[in-house]
Amino acid sequence: MSYPNPLLPGFNPDPSVVRVGDEFYLATSTFEYLPGIPIYHSTDFVTWTQVGNVATRVGQLDVEKTPTAGGAWAPTLRHRDGVFHLVITDAFGRGTLHFTAERAEGPWSDGVVFEGIDGIDPDLVWDDEGVAYLTFSGLGVNPALPTFMSHRGLLQARVDLETGRALEEPRSIWSGDGGQFPEAPHLYHVGDWWYLVIAEGGTERGHAVSVARSTSPEGPFESAQQNPLLTARGTDRPIQNTGHGDLVVGPHDEWLLVLLGVRPRSMTRAFSALGRETFVTTVEWNEGWPVIEPVQLSPREGVVAYRDNFDGPALDGAWMSVRRLPESVAALEGGRLVLRADGSTLSDPAPSFVGRRQQHQTATATIAIDVASGVGGIAVRYDEKSHYSITAGAGKIVATANIPGFDRTVEIPLAATQLELELSSRRPDGNPFDTRTSDLVALTAIVDGARTVLLEVEGHYLSSEVAESFTGRVIGMLALEGHVAIERFSYEGSDE
Repeated sequence: MSYPNPLLPGFNPDPSVVRVGDEFYLATSTFEYLPGIPIYHSTDFVTWTQVGNVATRVGQLDVEKTPTAGGAWAPTLRHRDGVFHLVITDAFGRGTLHFTAERAEGPWSDGVVFEGIDGIDPDLVWDDEGVAYLTFSGLGVNPALPTFMSHRGLLQARVDLETGRALEEPRSIWSGDGGQFPEAPHLYHVGDWWYLVIAEGGTERGHAVSVARSTSPEGPFESAQQNPLLTARGTDRPIQNTGHGDLVVGPHDEWLLVLLGVRPRSMTRAFSALGRETFVTTVEWNEGWPVIEPVQLSPREGVVAYRDNFDGPALDGAWMSVRRLPESVAALEGGRLVLRADGSTLSDPAPSFVGRRQQHQTATATIAIDVASGVGGIAVRYDEKSHYSITAGAGKIVATANIPGFDRTVEIPLAATQLELELSSRRPDGNPFDTRTSDLVALTAIVDGARTVLLEVEGHYLSSEVAESFTGRVIGMLALEGHVAIERFSYEGSDE
């Protein structure tokens, strides 16, 4: 069987998947965004629908004060005895957490902090006697401990899930075959063997999947002779940085590996505008070892269109804000989304911004906005240092491109209070061997039917390689002064 790739486009890194009967649930990382940790559902592994988020309440994740690239890192999603379990690290925040829910849609618990665990990328598994094991990457992310920002390889401990206590001092286990940053461990009991699947080589171009096996979940582990079993490094494959995989038996009883990767563009394929996305590949078994196929690019055909008229009872779960929940800055009022400014800008840690993932490398997002009572507009954000926006109000339209150490601004006068603002991304024109960016981003105003492109800027500044953020592009609405009313948000995207 062939599946679309990317499986979940846009900012969807560190995927973890679980099969429950004939249904599949998948979670990804969200870092500083709330609501945090989306849960996707599928019955065929082709069509995926976001059915909820784990962190929907203040306090479940302590991201309000975490630095950029901190927050919700690398979940593992599992199901046992009618309960969903999700373990994750709230990096530089609460620590390593265990959430539970009876339904994947939620509500999820407040989260129990594991005591005696300092690391990232936790994996949860039970042995045949029901003993729970937490296996994790020993990168210290607790500033109060002497192990802060040191890497101790892959570690493991038996844990009490009710109290969150480690039942023993974490011990070292197999940490790969010499690649940097061994991380993303997942343990599986298949037949007579316990398989340890990890990532090593770093989450950039050296990323790889390596495997070892043992007759016990505690090891000792025997390394596969062919390690790494999957990597795109040194190849011309259109999907790079492949790693951080999680195994599952698919809808046709075939073995699959979901994993992260990027789709770089430019003359040297140097820039990944959408960040790390979720992909899938097939797995065969040979003499007791998994054989992982290279990840094939297979984008979905046609144009994907989305429109939100803001006439429902609540925002759908794909809308996010930075370090706070969307309802803290926006409200649905009379079929419009009203955003209220609080003095912050996109360059601040918690802007008055509500957005959703850019999912396509060719895309257009448009808002219909009323600025009679304030200043606001549409923006695309990578982090507080890297963002583009076009705003209106107070008698002018302003397009701005912000990158570290440089701002570019264009403004024109505005007499109206109702208009459309548009942000689009497209391939550069001309010879591909002269193309030194991922895409071109245009910031456009539409007033009384007349279109004005205020600014067109290269998009590679908003890529994972340049911004060096773990997230991806998020497009949404912004308030800078007073309050603005968004009557419509529309999005069209294509990978053809």
